[in-house]
Amino acid sequence: MGSGPVLLVVDDEPDFLSMYRRLLGRDGFHVVTAATRAEALDALAAQRFHAIVTDVRLPDGTGLDIVRAARVGDRYTPSIVVSGVGDQQSRESAFAAGAIAFFAKPFEVAVLAARVRDAVRG
Repeated sequence: MGSGPVLLVVDDEPDFLSMYRRLLGRDGFHVVTAATRAEALDALAAQRFHAIVTDVRLPDGTGLDIVRAARVGDRYTPSIVVSGVGDQQSRESAFAAGAIAFFAKPFEVAVLAARVRDAVRG
């Protein structure tokens, strides 16, 4: 696991969490994972992150709540939304919530990693 910038990655699929951890860890990121909306919101309350990658559909709600929470007060954190549904409405909802990028599954992991690096750099 990387020891650089800290990312919060939220997905209810263990295989995706493992892939994110491996891929982004190789890029030097320290990856904190959450499998539910509640876990992610708790993590956001407990520490600062350089960026967030979240799935939209979670077992206990929507990842868009995480994106909104990441924009409250002085703790703005850039968020990237990933979804199994790539329609225009999903994309627009993600950007309306405050996401800086939207990826529909399946996506090029190298492109996602590049977008995360850009988000961290500001």
